[in-house]
Amino acid sequence: MAAAAAGRGGGWRWRLVAPVLLVVLQLAGAASAASLPLVINTWAFRKAAETAWRVLQLGGSELDAVERGCGQCEIDQCDGSVGYGGSPDESGETTLDAMIMDGNTMEVGAVADLRHVKNAIGVARKVIEYTKHTLLVGESASLFAVRMGFPYEDLTTQKSLSVYSEWLNQSCQPNYWKNVVPDSSKSCGPYKRPEKVTYKEEQTFSQRSVHNHDTIGMVVIGGSGTVASGTSTNGAVHKIPGRVGDSPIAGAGSYADSTAGGAAATGDGDVMMRFLPSYQAVEYMRMGTDPTVACQKVISRIHKYAPKFFGAIICANTTGSYGAACNKIPGFTQFHFMVSSPLLSQPTEQVVDCI
Repeated sequence: MAAAAAGRGGGWRWRLVAPVLLVVLQLAGAASAASLPLVINTWAFRKAAETAWRVLQLGGSELDAVERGCGQCEIDQCDGSVGYGGSPDESGETTLDAMIMDGNTMEVGAVADLRHVKNAIGVARKVIEYTKHTLLVGESASLFAVRMGFPYEDLTTQKSLSVYSEWLNQSCQPNYWKNVVPDSSKSCGPYKRPEKVTYKEEQTFSQRSVHNHDTIGMVVIGGSGTVASGTSTNGAVHKIPGRVGDSPIAGAGSYADSTAGGAAATGDGDVMMRFLPSYQAVEYMRMGTDPTVACQKVISRIHKYAPKFFGAIICANTTGSYGAACNKIPGFTQFHFMVSSPLLSQPTEQVVDCI
């Protein structure tokens, strides 16, 4: 009887405690959600972070924030590695790559080897809005941009001409050719295949460094957990004309999935794109992996095959938790990135030690 009474009393007490416990759980959920919305982007590109955050605060969508944030870097020519007037190719021309991804619909718009149009990520978004395609390239992408109302203009500047001229005066060093004649490590081209090919294993460090960032990558997660991502770059300096790196490739440059999270990569795109690091990181997070650990696992996987690669990645899940990781090589031991969230008074530069 006493036990039964205790059971009945316990049930009575539970009916009183249960609503309180539910409120506590709801508050805990609200506290977690307080870290949303979130904007995270590669490198210390503060104005890009501020622009994206302002767009969200004014009621813009996650895609709007990504487009405007990366577009700010195109205007500012961030470190010469984004936008017009930077990274001239072997012929002295600047060309642009960009992508933007909607994590709700999984739609992607991208452009590569874009010529004569400055707002590459703006054109990429028009690919989503006005075509059934995903990626447009080269002069045809430029013609599409003009149809969409973008001005057709020269992307060359005095600075890019100076970089190109200096490169020519240094016997076109460094460059991206191998196993050709004349010897690409000593002279300029034009190059061709030798009569007898002798393949040389090249174990040099990446030509890109902390002073040649290669990309702005951005992930935006809205208050409800909606994810968008994007990238913009002018690619590898002195690249072979027509080269396309990881930035405009979905799953390589960036990836967004509103059921899991988003990621964006930066660095040596020729190496990194072979591993689809952004897609892989999002899939790790889908399985419950912490964003920092997801980033580290991706970097470690690439390191296994290319230990001297230059690269980093940012990751964020749909609760607003985020992380980053980078591959440690001489001259690159830390990676700087920007974070904006309600928990921070302003967009804040953060640093992670490379592994």
